[in-house]
Amino acid sequence: MMNHIQLNNGVTMPQIGLGVYKISDEEMSEVVNAALDAGYRAFDTAHFYFNEASLGKALNESNIPREELFITTKLWNDHQGYESTKKAFNDSLQKLDMDYVDLYLIHWPCPEDELFVESYKAMEELYHEGKIKALGVANFKEHHLNKLLQETTVVPAVNQIEYHPIFNQDTLQQYCKDKGIAVTAWSPLMRGGALFEDETLKRIAEKYNKTVAQVIIRWHIDSGRIVIPKSSNIERIKENIDVCHFELMEQDIEAINNLNRNERQFKDPDKIKIGDMK
Repeated sequence: MMNHIQLNNGVTMPQIGLGVYKISDEEMSEVVNAALDAGYRAFDTAHFYFNEASLGKALNESNIPREELFITTKLWNDHQGYESTKKAFNDSLQKLDMDYVDLYLIHWPCPEDELFVESYKAMEELYHEGKIKALGVANFKEHHLNKLLQETTVVPAVNQIEYHPIFNQDTLQQYCKDKGIAVTAWSPLMRGGALFEDETLKRIAEKYNKTVAQVIIRWHIDSGRIVIPKSSNIERIKENIDVCHFELMEQDIEAINNLNRNERQFKDPDKIKIGDMK
């Protein structure tokens, strides 16, 4: 059975979803069908992934009722601002060919541009219209969230952040928990590679007769995070969701926590401005 998390507005969200970053239009149908067959019901896309239309098409052609799906997409940096946010959202909705999205996120705060608050206020309006079931942000640090909470009325349901064994943002996760904000881990497996050769992770994987990837995903789940591993490989898609029949012992969770080196693998949210990352 898939684990779910109840968000702060009562909406329930599957704890494992499929990230579709870099999945091409040509791959999308096969990937989505394999994911649905494996049990995925949550899919995470964004304007910046340039595949909202192919994801929507694949999902709409499946036999899965819309109400059983949980679709996340995101506002791109260049579209921040009150009116441009509403336009960007409606463009995404049209590409997805859906009546609503389950979760809409500000992709990056771009704090120097000072537009994320008015962008979020536009999202609040769409939320009250029923076009968005839950509001959220991505890559927000504590000071970004403090500003947002002071100037808006709907507490974000989710903060999607880089989170993996060598970049363990436990302080930010605790802050979010205290505010009633769920945390989603993006790049939850980092980039694989050397991490999969870590002796601690290999030992724990052997103990549970699971792969290192499955152990890391279970670590996220047992630590209360939502997780969205990205893959276009059919076998890995199946492997990544096959984690619902075991739990890690506390000492193993702690051992993975201790792998933290505070090493961000991707960009610092404070350093990204509108117009960056074309």
